[in-house]
Amino acid sequence: MSFAVFTDCSSNLPGYLLRELDINIMPCTYMVDGELTSYDGNLDNFDYKSFYDSLRTGSVVTTALMNSEFFIEHFTPALEAGLDIVYVGLSSGISGTYHASTMAAAELMNRYPGRRVHAVDSRGAGLGVGILTCLAADLRNEGLSSDEAAEKLNYAADHLCQYFTVDDLMFLRRTGRITTTIAAVGTLLGIKPLLWGNEKGAIVDIGKFRGRGRVIDAIVKKYAEKVREAGVQRVAISHGDCPDDAEELARRIREVAEPRELIICPHEPLTGSHVGPGMLALFFFGSER
Repeated sequence: MSFAVFTDCSSNLPGYLLRELDINIMPCTYMVDGELTSYDGNLDNFDYKSFYDSLRTGSVVTTALMNSEFFIEHFTPALEAGLDIVYVGLSSGISGTYHASTMAAAELMNRYPGRRVHAVDSRGAGLGVGILTCLAADLRNEGLSSDEAAEKLNYAADHLCQYFTVDDLMFLRRTGRITTTIAAVGTLLGIKPLLWGNEKGAIVDIGKFRGRGRVIDAIVKKYAEKVREAGVQRVAISHGDCPDDAEELARRIREVAEPRELIICPHEPLTGSHVGPGMLALFFFGSER
C-alpha cells in the first residue's frame, strides 16, 4: 500500500465501504441544543431517525471547524509508518476545514521529508465527499502513487455532480441561503428547490418546482443529461429520513443508466443539520459538474 486514504465525518460512508476499502475516517463532535454529541464517522453508528426527529421538533445543531492540529494528530501515525497520505475533505466553498487540512499537510511534509501529504478539495458535501474518497481507495488499490492519485482525484472533482432538494425551506433560511420571506412563501405554496453544488463547491439554487414529484423528475433528468459510463462508477443517494423517496429515486436512476454500485443511505449530521428532514440528494460523476 503506497498511501493511506483519509476522510472525515462529512463523507457519509457506511461501515461496509470503510472496511472494504480500508478508509481512515476521523471522528467529530457536534452540539444538539447545547449538548455535545460524538460521532465516529461510521454511518452505521448514526441514529438518523432520532437526529432528524429532533430537527423536526426545533432542536438547534451546531458544528465546529476542525483545525490543523486535529489533522496533524490523525495523520502522524500513518506517516511514521512510512505511508504517504491522501485526504479528501468537505468543500472549501462551504467550510474552512479544507484550508486547515492544507496547513497541516504543509507542516507535516516539513516534519517528514520524503513523505507526501495531499489534501483534495472535493468541492462537495456528504456522499460527494464519499464517492471521491472511495475513488481514492480504488486508485491506491490499483497501485498508483499518492501524487498520481491526487492528480486524478482533482480531475474527478471537476466532474462531480451533486443535485438535491429539501422539504422545508426554513432550514435553508437559517443558513442564509434564502430570505425569510422567500422561505415562508415557498413553504406555503409547496415550492421545492433544485439545488446544485457548483464549480467552486458552493450551493446554488437552479430551479423551483411545485411539489416533490416534479423536483425529483428534475434530478433524474440531470442524471440522464450528464452521467457518463455509469456502469463503471459508484452512484450515491442520501436522504434526510425519507427512505421511500430515496428508493423511488434509485429505481428511476437504474432505469436511466444502471451504475456499477448504487449507495443508498441516510444523510450525515454535519451538513444534514443545514438541509433538514426530507432532504434528498444524488451524487455521480458526469461529463461536467
